[in-house]
Amino acid sequence: MSDRYALLVPSPRHAVAHDGTFTLDAGTLLHAEPGLAHLVRRLLHPLNLPLAPGSAPQGAVSVRLEDGGAAEGYRLRVTGDGVEIAAADPDGVRHAVQALRQLLGADAWRAAAAGTRWELPCGEIDDAPATAWRGGMIDVSRHFRTKNTVLRYLDLLAMHRMNRLHLHLTDDQGWRIESRRHPVINRRSTHRPDTLIGHRRHSNDYDGTPHGGYYTLDDLAEISAYAAERGITVVPEIDLPGHASALLAAFPELGTGSREVLGGWGIGSGVLKPVPAAVELVCELVDEVLDVVDTPYFHLGGDECPTEDWPLDPEVAGHMAALGVTDARAMHGWFLRQIGEHLAGRGKRMIVWDEGFQSGGALADTIVMCWRGDAIARQAAAAGLEVVRAPVYPTYFDYDQSDLPSEPLSIGGPITLEDSASFEVLPASWSEEERGRVLGGQFQVWAEYIPDERALDYMTFPRACAIAEAVWTGRPAGHADLTRRLREAHLARLEAAGCEYRPLDGPHPWQQGGTGPRTRETKDPRRTVAAWHAWRDQVPEVDVAVSTVARDS
Repeated sequence: MSDRYALLVPSPRHAVAHDGTFTLDAGTLLHAEPGLAHLVRRLLHPLNLPLAPGSAPQGAVSVRLEDGGAAEGYRLRVTGDGVEIAAADPDGVRHAVQALRQLLGADAWRAAAAGTRWELPCGEIDDAPATAWRGGMIDVSRHFRTKNTVLRYLDLLAMHRMNRLHLHLTDDQGWRIESRRHPVINRRSTHRPDTLIGHRRHSNDYDGTPHGGYYTLDDLAEISAYAAERGITVVPEIDLPGHASALLAAFPELGTGSREVLGGWGIGSGVLKPVPAAVELVCELVDEVLDVVDTPYFHLGGDECPTEDWPLDPEVAGHMAALGVTDARAMHGWFLRQIGEHLAGRGKRMIVWDEGFQSGGALADTIVMCWRGDAIARQAAAAGLEVVRAPVYPTYFDYDQSDLPSEPLSIGGPITLEDSASFEVLPASWSEEERGRVLGGQFQVWAEYIPDERALDYMTFPRACAIAEAVWTGRPAGHADLTRRLREAHLARLEAAGCEYRPLDGPHPWQQGGTGPRTRETKDPRRTVAAWHAWRDQVPEVDVAVSTVARDS
């Protein structure tokens, strides 16, 4: 039997194989307190271990909590006499069970098992994560994902010891949240008449097919509960005040620029006005989500917001005069802070993209999600704010995975598996204090060119495996070693789990771009990795005093 302990993804801090095996079968007992037993049996599906009464018998799977360990840490020990799991908290138990499933082999990831007998290699693991925030963002606005797809991705994230699912729920191309307080949103903001074919620079053609959908509040409650069972926190995002065209289709009087659900891509002109009526509406919509999603966080977006039309609007101009504000960008920060204060009143922390930090939109406890590279992330950390690292390069999975002409249409690239495996979530060049402000990191899957679930799998995996390893271990995955583990074991696990990943040597014929209208075109030179590096270096310095203390206007 190969050393399965050397093939785990993500790699544990310490793992060693020993001689021998332990057999799990239909008669193997599970010894754990009721709450932990329920957790273990759910995660070990399709194994349905019967519960052991009384003390732990020999030959059982024994699970317990113990004091003194690191948060989410665990110890897993397999001998010929049974399996022992000891963890600091229930999340540690969850991670131990995920490691146990990997040790069982690929078939442990199938929805139903062909047999009931499993040979588990003896050995031991002592493990804990290096960062507290280990996540993935899925854009469900540009192309809607059904509830079942979201639930499946929660299982895939849990498989890789990830603990955050960031849902980008709104954008110019669709509002994906039911509103019972404002049902006009459900009628006007949740679908578009058609979708742009190809890239805008080459085409102004649309497919003529309506696209839409939204999650009911009951759906979001279900997603939240399903995530919690797997130790994952849902991070809902309503992206405002920019990217607001879809919302303005229902409330045109509250915005400037476009007031219809867009079918094309890019930065739309539809922007919510920074006025009290708009803030009140957003707070009501936020409350509807927070009433059903159990989360300590709410992401307000704040990125890519054109502000030049605000001073030209009489209502905005009057409000700016009343506040004594002359800089439109300062109103961007005002808008975010108003909603951030509302969130604080509910005991929730605001998250913003890094533009929100630069415009003065951050409160003292705001989390800054930094997508424009190391410089802006370090600025936020130096300002005393906690950051989540999500740089375009190498965590954006809407980019090509290679330069092969067979890759399907994407926004640009490439960002390869090797690039993602180089992700340094805790940069060595930062000071210890700055690294201490890094909560962790995540990958992003923007969906302009990812129309369906199969394409989502292809673009996300196995690059997500590299990011999962970086945020779990606190160091880059290492391309050669990760590739070895993928080839020898982990791709088979993904396949058994039903994930249509991209093969390491290039796409299958049915995954290739071909010659159709939605397939690959010449890359936009603005979207190459070289252009990204040149652009991110131009991110301006920020007035730290404004961004951290300007809260009273």
